[in-house]
Formats: sequence, C-alpha cells, structure tokens
Amino acid sequence: MASANVGNLTKKLADAYFTGTFKFLLVSSLPSESDLDTFDFRNDITNEVAASGSYATGGATVTCTVGAYDATNNRTPVTFGNPAAFTAATISAVGGWIYKSIGSAATDELVAFVDFGGTKTSTADTFTVTLSTPLYINR
Repeated sequence: MASANVGNLTKKLADAYFTGTFKFLLVSSLPSESDLDTFDFRNDITNEVAASGSYATGGATVTCTVGAYDATNNRTPVTFGNPAAFTAATISAVGGWIYKSIGSAATDELVAFVDFGGTKTSTADTFTVTLSTPLYINR
C-alpha cells in the first residue's frame, strides 16, 4: 500500500483555514495558468475593475461554509456565498478572485479564481455575481 493521508485530514485542514473574513473582487481579464501557480496575495492582482456605484476597491465580503467530508470522493467541499449585488454600477468583468482578508493587499491570501465564461457588464445598473460551484479540498 502506498502512503496516504487519512481522509478526514481535508476536513480538519479546511476547518482550520476557512475562518475569518473572505472577499470577492472583480477583474477585467483572466489570469494565465502561470498566474494561478504563482499568485499568492491580493497585491499580485493588477486588473481589478474600477470602483463604481456600490462596488468598492477590494470587492465585497462573502460567507464561507466548510461541508462534511465526502469519503466516497475523498474530499471536503468549501462553499462561498454570493456577494451582495453591486448597485448603480458600471462594470465590465470576466471573473473574480476569492481571497482571505488578512489586513492589506500584501497580506490578503488568494484562494480561488472564478471565471464567468465571458464578459459580464452593467451600465449604471445592478451587477450580480452567483457563486454556485464549491471548491473541493481533495485527499
């Protein structure tokens, strides 16, 4: 038998990390594969959309829920709630970053990128984001 972590380690790690404040910020272009490998803090992001309407620089707070360990698929789901809709906003975004808010752009830890599958826009209107797919922490 090969060496392996016990399954519920994913749950223990997720419970330990996914506490505190998480935010979602919008960006105007997709990250490259190398960006996904090298970006670690919010200050690595240089293409955040301009603040407009109720959208403020740094994005909006999102809730975070760690689910039960899934022994069949050897993973633990982490689900993020939708940020509040941005009202009276003129925005053009292709996706956004979920990050753990620690205190500054140099210390805020990037968690995941969400691709909208195309450009989503609003002109002095409501801009809504729906985060529907859990992030899975795998064994």
